[in-house]
Amino acid sequence: MERTVKKWRYALVLTLVLAAMAVFSARLIRWQIFQSDYYNDIALTSTEYNVSTDAIRGEIYDVNGVPLAVNKTGYRVLINKIFMPDEELNATVVKLVALLESCGCKWIDELPIIVDANGEYAFDEERSSEIADLKSKDNLNMNPYASAEECMIKLTERYECERYPVEMQRKIASVRYRMERTGYSKTQPYVFAKELDEDSMMVISERMTGTKGVTVEAMAVRTYCNGDLAPHLVGVTGLISAQEYEEYREKGYGYTDYIGKSGVEAAFEDQLRGTAGSLTYEEDDQGRAELVSAEKTVPGNSVYLTIDAKLQRTAENALKEAVLQANEYAKECGDPQMGADCVGAAAVVLRVKDFSVMCAANYPNYDLSTFYEDYETLVSDKTLPLFDRAFMGALAPGSTYKPLVACAALQEKKISAHTSIHCDGVYTTGGQRLWCMGFHGQQDLEHALMNSCNVFFAETGRLLGIDLLDRYAKRCGLGVKTGVEVQESAGTLAGPDLSEQMGSQWYESFVSPAAIGQSDNQFTPLQLAVYAATLANNGVRLKAHIADRVVKYASDEVLMQSESEIVDELGVSPQYLKTVQSGMLLAASHYTLLEDYPVKVAGKTGTAENNGSDHANFICYAPFDHPQIAVAVMVEHGAKSAVAIGAAKKIMDAYFGLDTEKQP
Repeated sequence: MERTVKKWRYALVLTLVLAAMAVFSARLIRWQIFQSDYYNDIALTSTEYNVSTDAIRGEIYDVNGVPLAVNKTGYRVLINKIFMPDEELNATVVKLVALLESCGCKWIDELPIIVDANGEYAFDEERSSEIADLKSKDNLNMNPYASAEECMIKLTERYECERYPVEMQRKIASVRYRMERTGYSKTQPYVFAKELDEDSMMVISERMTGTKGVTVEAMAVRTYCNGDLAPHLVGVTGLISAQEYEEYREKGYGYTDYIGKSGVEAAFEDQLRGTAGSLTYEEDDQGRAELVSAEKTVPGNSVYLTIDAKLQRTAENALKEAVLQANEYAKECGDPQMGADCVGAAAVVLRVKDFSVMCAANYPNYDLSTFYEDYETLVSDKTLPLFDRAFMGALAPGSTYKPLVACAALQEKKISAHTSIHCDGVYTTGGQRLWCMGFHGQQDLEHALMNSCNVFFAETGRLLGIDLLDRYAKRCGLGVKTGVEVQESAGTLAGPDLSEQMGSQWYESFVSPAAIGQSDNQFTPLQLAVYAATLANNGVRLKAHIADRVVKYASDEVLMQSESEIVDELGVSPQYLKTVQSGMLLAASHYTLLEDYPVKVAGKTGTAENNGSDHANFICYAPFDHPQIAVAVMVEHGAKSAVAIGAAKKIMDAYFGLDTEKQP
């Protein structure tokens, strides 16, 4: 009985399946055979095209909401192939070129061919790579030695613009050539001009009314309203390159998109970039297109940095003054080796409680708002204004390295707080002589820090050895990356590993110059600030960071808040750290610019020998009893540490709200 029921059920299921298959088969036969002409007509008379709209980029602010990189409304002119008859394209280009030029507006002109004073075609010789690309197999497929005239003949034939005057032929060819390069199609409109102001937009909109395929639409224009404030840190955006497109296309980027090229703009690309919207057009067999649906863009998120704009501005001005002071001192003493070659400086300030970067200043500087217009001048400037000295400029630290040597030697029991070493002005090791700045006689640790005694620390370095010294240096963030979100240099640590990489021999006696901040030791201002903050934070090193929070665009909704992250610990006992900290307090109190300072400061200067005037360095933290900020200043070829101390003092004046005019 049970078997009979099961057979009946299987038969019923099989019958239902066969019936369904029969229905679907009948429909397929009907669609594909009897109604094929009907559906072919639909396919031929209706085609859909999806056109992407630009994503709105998130904005960048300082910690208090001061705008650094924001969006303003601009306008652009588009040529949309869906509505543009091919036979009318050249005439439309001529009309647009004439109209924009009459309004004093620029249209996008990138053809590396010009019309010279004689009315003849010539190459723009400063654009050699673009000329080679134009002649390449993928474009005109011409001999590398082809002339500009020969290239233009081929371009005018390709774009059927021979009947126009020479200058207009070139303009049409420029537009049409770029159209090809940017993928002009029914799903990819061509941007003819961009970043137009409102007055120009109104004139162009009125004059082009009724012209098929030409539209003027609003766009978000990236604006750097404080362009000369922390430009290296904020960074710039630019058109995606071919290499970048290969990397980013899987993320939905197109080859006409803009991306972050440097700084925060690049580091936070994933947060700042919005999601593009789309417009869907349906085109019938007569070529008539109609908008059938639209999907809105989703703006990117905004990033609030840990930078304080006021402190940043103070630091930038202070660095400029420091460089000028070094130059002036060289003139006064008549010795070019005392600061005449000083052209650059950098400063970094960290908040001790979380290692957030409160300022990262460079001198010389540049303006993001005119970056592309000024680029050729900037890149050829011998003072290197584009170089981020604060995060990338690794220099010898000089005597700022000595507190670390003291910490390591105390912890490893190579010396004690009361160890006394005699200084007679020179230290001899391995056939080399290291000179001290004075004849200090018997020195204990605190006084050796105060007097910056080279003899004391050269001998201490010998006792410690390079392996231990480098181990403690890395714990402090020296010779390793700090973890900050943007590009930074790891610097270099003197030792056998580096010597091997450089193809040279390391000798044990080399540890002594390394211990006084010379040899191959090279650190960035950011690393020195992290080092100073680690000493202030009782040996605990946190991850340096420049992002305070990420918020939803045009709102106060916080999507991400930065948190402190322990990276390493110095591993030095509290009593030893206190001894070194006291030595730094004693040292700072004996610097002329800080001896009467109303806030207790722990610090250490450093003048580092090199080719040219000495580098002038200074690290400090304050207030001594309850540290809030750590400061590092490097003045390249500054010659005298006073110029670095002076810059740090101005920064601390601003932070602590002190009236500098009332200070001695």
